[in-house]
Amino acid sequence: MPDNYPPLDPQQTALLVMDFQPGVLGMLTDADALLSQVERAIAIVRERGAQVAYVRVAFEDADFAAIPPTSRMASRVAQAGEAFHADSPATAVHERLAPREGDIVVRKTRVGAFSTTNLDEQLRERGILTLILAGISTSGVVLSTVRDAADRDYQVFVLEDASADPEPGVHAFLTEKIFPRQAHVIRISELESLLSPHTD
Repeated sequence: MPDNYPPLDPQQTALLVMDFQPGVLGMLTDADALLSQVERAIAIVRERGAQVAYVRVAFEDADFAAIPPTSRMASRVAQAGEAFHADSPATAVHERLAPREGDIVVRKTRVGAFSTTNLDEQLRERGILTLILAGISTSGVVLSTVRDAADRDYQVFVLEDASADPEPGVHAFLTEKIFPRQAHVIRISELESLLSPHTD
């Protein structure tokens, strides 16, 4: 059991699947292996009866126009162009991880999962107290969401082997040195023991 924690209540737990979309997966050298890992994590969470939530980054025309030129994100978004438009297939959740009825799906226009979405409101409405994070990249959405979720008093777990960064050394540094200050870093193999079985 991670950190000798008692089993988590699935009814109070959500897995956040963040930025697993073709336009982001393309930054990785072994996206297929990562997708397989995330598929496994989602299957465990669904089997246990916990909530699954998806976060994707995508911009509508008004969102592009609203980014001030002083923002470091402005140049990155401009460079990506239509590839990050909300209507582009590149911004859809990857088909292997497709959301199901009852899942939460939010669209963001900044790095973290919370700042430009109503994710927190939707989680609170469902009584979610614990978040399990999987995302690309570790130095982007995962880092920002760990910080924000901890500040919002969620109990946070990061799936080390269901997250990735274009720079493997950065991934290792964050998961080993930084995230443990505000989150519990675990592997998918620990999920089944962490989540107590679902009972009706």
